[in-house]
Parts: sequence; structure tokens; C-alpha cells
Amino acid sequence: MRALLGGVAIGAILAGAGVYYFGPGFGSVPDASEQADSGTGSSASGAGGAETGDVTVADAEAFLAETEAEMREFGEFASRTAWVQNNFITYDTNWLLERMSTQATEMSVAAAGETARYADLDLPETMARKMNFLRAGITLPAPADSAAAARLSELTTRMGSSYSSGLMEIDGEMVDHNELENIMRTSRDPEFLAHVWDGWRRAYDPAQMSTDYAEMVEIANQGARDLGFDNLAQMWLSNYDMPADEMEAEVERLWGQVEPLYQQLHCHVRANLNELYGDEIQAAEGPIRADLLGNMWAQSWASLSDVAAVSESGPAYNLDDLLVEAGYDQHQMVETAESFFTSLGMEPLPDTFWERSLITQPRDRQVACHASAWNMDYEDDLRIKMCTRVNGDDFVTVHHELGHNFYQRAYNEQDVLFQTGAHDGFHEAIGDFIALSVTPEYLVQIGLLDEADMPDESADLSLLMDTALDKIAFLPFAVMMDQWRWQVLRGEITPEEYNEQWWALRESYQGIVPPVDRPGDAFDPGSKYHIANNVPYLRYFLSFIMQFQFHEAACEMAGWEGPLHRCSIYGNEEVGARFNAMMEMGASRPWPDALEAFTGTREMDGSAIISYFQPLMTYLEEENADRNCGW
Repeated sequence: MRALLGGVAIGAILAGAGVYYFGPGFGSVPDASEQADSGTGSSASGAGGAETGDVTVADAEAFLAETEAEMREFGEFASRTAWVQNNFITYDTNWLLERMSTQATEMSVAAAGETARYADLDLPETMARKMNFLRAGITLPAPADSAAAARLSELTTRMGSSYSSGLMEIDGEMVDHNELENIMRTSRDPEFLAHVWDGWRRAYDPAQMSTDYAEMVEIANQGARDLGFDNLAQMWLSNYDMPADEMEAEVERLWGQVEPLYQQLHCHVRANLNELYGDEIQAAEGPIRADLLGNMWAQSWASLSDVAAVSESGPAYNLDDLLVEAGYDQHQMVETAESFFTSLGMEPLPDTFWERSLITQPRDRQVACHASAWNMDYEDDLRIKMCTRVNGDDFVTVHHELGHNFYQRAYNEQDVLFQTGAHDGFHEAIGDFIALSVTPEYLVQIGLLDEADMPDESADLSLLMDTALDKIAFLPFAVMMDQWRWQVLRGEITPEEYNEQWWALRESYQGIVPPVDRPGDAFDPGSKYHIANNVPYLRYFLSFIMQFQFHEAACEMAGWEGPLHRCSIYGNEEVGARFNAMMEMGASRPWPDALEAFTGTREMDGSAIISYFQPLMTYLEEENADRNCGW
């Protein structure tokens, strides 16, 4: 199962029964049992009797069969252990998770090490691909030493638990990060925002987390070297069917395609924040103060739709209000998301989904509220875990999370090692691609918006701005997250520089700065779930590129002739059939094959983003003509 169990991504041993976390404001996230280097597979010419030394292709086949059987059995146990810990965070469940994580890490490392015996065999392509998955698919590899594996689990469990259980006092009450995030969305008091922003970054014991993180890096890097990589950064980047250095360059190419749109958005939002707060709070030039952007990490600016409005009338409708007026509760939000997928011709979710999911936040205990999608058993025990609120953000999120569940079910007949996304960005892209169809047309179709209130094209700029505040604002954050980690893992950023270089990258990519001076023991990277829990983040950036590719291809398939941002594929079974065919492939083929099966192209491309937002880009360039953009 690709799971992030209390911070230890168990990688190869847990490849199939996945748990996907809602990430960037979107995104859900598998851990890392995904892809392998290209160039290491081989043709099918080496059939059963080929020999290299003392091993044969038949031996390799037997090894893979035994390993996948063990993964299936242990993966279900690991999923259920993680589910309990996520839903009942106590000393004892942390202990159980740590024990399970240690065992899973040892199993993963042993399986990865065993692949070396078969490295010189001319294996059939499918077998070679599985060997590569086992070798490169561990998010945090420990050295082949039980003490090191145990220590790695101790460190990662403590970091994950510290994040999930961190609390801050506000008005005499202890408040968790879920409520703190809501404050950041809704408050316009800059002094209070700075207080909450800083308070969360003190709530999870940053000094201890920084120390733990540095030790974790040392252990995991040694584990990566034992598997033949220079460091863990190279190992992570080797999961994309191309050499690691080429993949890193590919990321910068894709970012370069969309950066001009972000620059224009940043310039517009900064000007409006300056008008709202004045020069003392937010200057008219330079970086933006991070806590003013409506999100704990400034990764989504969606809650600034009133501040960044492109017309005096503002958006044509408010999805939060529509849901409340329609009397939606949390379960109806999820039911509506399910109906989107069934409208595409897919089977409903099993009854056990509704019996076993956690959809509302319990009142009697601490849970990991970070939205996530789970497959517990490699078959159809599908679930979500989400402290759902009745608002527009969570309405989109449940569509996203169910995208993971339908993907998990689509590939559940693949071999265990292929029960994952074509690469890790695919899972995220599929969920968000569906969410792009949450358009006014869709809201009318499901009865949330009256047809008489359907906004005409004059309202499109407002709708595009709302989407850009969510999607485009996120892109540089997604790039810099793993840029920071790659540099840490390569030793280019030392523990003493963790926080300083974190903010250097945030200013460079995002053009933001902290609202208050950072103390010497700050570890602001740990304020983000995916750092504290060691979830690779590149998948989110890739997913944001690909979701617009998917959307453009699907709308062309559906014969849509209007603006791309108005297209919804709700109810189109022809698109659904082709979409499901791509999902059924899982990771059985290199990701360009899966991408081509749905979009007709083998290359990730950001041009669909530019097409989608072109009316907004033109507007922003005109608005910013007399401003000094950049920072």
C-alpha cells in the first residue's frame, strides 16, 4: 500500500492499498511506491531459462510473486493500523503505528536489497519494472539495520504525531490546526493573523522537530546509498521513468511555462492588499506578507476572492452560501461527489464506504483531520477520512478525494506493485481534473444554482480569478517545497540553515516573506503536514499541470465548443469510459503511455493552463501595466 503511516511512507512493501492525503489545498497524496528509472528495464527476450550467475529469470519471477503476496497481506494490516492511529491519536496507537512502521521499513529495505541479485538478468519488461519499483519506491529507506529502522520509525512517528496533536491557545481555549486554518481563511485583522500564523509554528515543538528531521535525513540518506543512489533526493527523482537530473530540469521547464501568469496574479493581489491594509502592513512593491493571503502556508489564496475581485459586484455566486441555502450536510456533500462519477458510467461506491469512512470530525477525540482517501485491502474497502465542513472548499475537496477512491478501484485488478498511479502526480491530477468540472453549468445540473441565476460571460473573469487564486497561487509553493528538500537531502542546506533557506526559496519562488521575525529555533518547514510526515510534494505540482491537460482533452472529447473554463464533463459516459480505461492501467505501463491513452500526447505540458486562464491573463496585464511587478 502506498501509505503515509504516521510519517513513514512504507513505499514498496505497501504499494497497493493506498492512502491518499489531501494536500495543497487539493491534493491528496500517495506516498512513494510509484515509479522507476527508465533505461533499466529490458525486453522480453530473456525468458524463463536465462541465467546470470546463480540466479535465473524463473528465480526472479518466484521472488516477485512471493514479495507481492507478502505485500498484500502486510499492506492490509498496515492500512488498518494506520487508520486506527489516524482516528484515535493516543500514546498506544502511536506505539502500534511505530512498531508496524519499523517492520514495514525493514521489509521494504530487505525487498529492495534483494533486487540486486537479479540486476544483471535480461528480464521481461514487466518484471524489470517491478524490480525497479521495489528498489526505488521507498520514501524513507533505512539502512539494512534493525536499530536504524526502529530509530527512523521513532523519529517519523514523533514528527507526525507532534504535527497532528499541536495546539495553540486562543481566548482561553486550546485550538487545533484545523480551526487555526479556518481563522486564517476568514480573519482580516493583520495583528491577529500574525499571532495565529506564528503561534502554529510554535505549537508542534519546532526545535525538537528540526533535530529529529536532521537525524531522519542522515538515516534515510544512508538507506538510499545502500540501494545504490547518491542520496534520497536522487532516489525520489528516479521515480518518473527518466533520469533524476532530467526530471528536475523538466520541473523547471514546466514552471517556466506558467510563471508569467503567477507573476501577474501576484502583482494584482499585492496591489489590492496594499489598498486594503496600507503601506505599513503591505507595501505596494516587493514581497507579500505571508499571513495576509488567507492560508496558513500562503499556498492557496482562494479566500481572498473579495480582496482580489476583478469587478465591484464580485463573484456571481458564493458556493458556501448555495450549500447552506440548499440545506447540505457533510454526508450530502460526499453523496453529490459520488454522483458525479456515477454520471460518467462508473459503479457507485460500496456500502462499506459509507459504513466505515470518517466524514465528520468527532467531538470526543483528536483525529488527523487532513483529508485522505484509503483503500484498505487492495480490493474495494474504500474510505475517506475528512473533517468535512459545509463550504465551497470542502465541496471541491470531496470531489477530489473520491477521484482517488475511483482510481484505486479502477486498477485493483492489476498486480500489487502496479496498484498505484502511473506516476505520483496522476492520482492528484485525476481528483483535481474532476473538480475543474465544478462549474456554474454543473451547479445548475445538480440543483444548487437556479438556471435563472446562471452567470453570463461577463462574470467569467471573476470565476477565473477565484480559480487562479486557488490553482495558480499554489504552483510556486509546490515547486519550492521539494526544491528545499532536495537541497537538504543533497547536503546543500545544512540543519543550521533549514529555516533561513526555507524562506530564501519561498521569497524566490513565491514572492512572500514571514510577518514576524523568525526565532533561532524556528523550523517553519514543519508547519506543513507534508514535511512533518515526509510526503514528497512534486506530485502536486505535476498534478496541477496535468489536470488542465486532462480537462482540455476531455472537453475536446465531449465536443465542447465554449471557453475551456466553462466546460463540465458531468454526465458524459463516453469521456467516462476513456477516463476509466486510463485509470485501469495503474502503473503497469510508463506514465507517457497512460497520458497518451487519455490526452493523445506523451509529454506533460502547461499550455492548457494558459489557454484556460487566457481571458484573465489579458485582464491582469492591462491592470498591472503601470505597476512595478516582481519582487
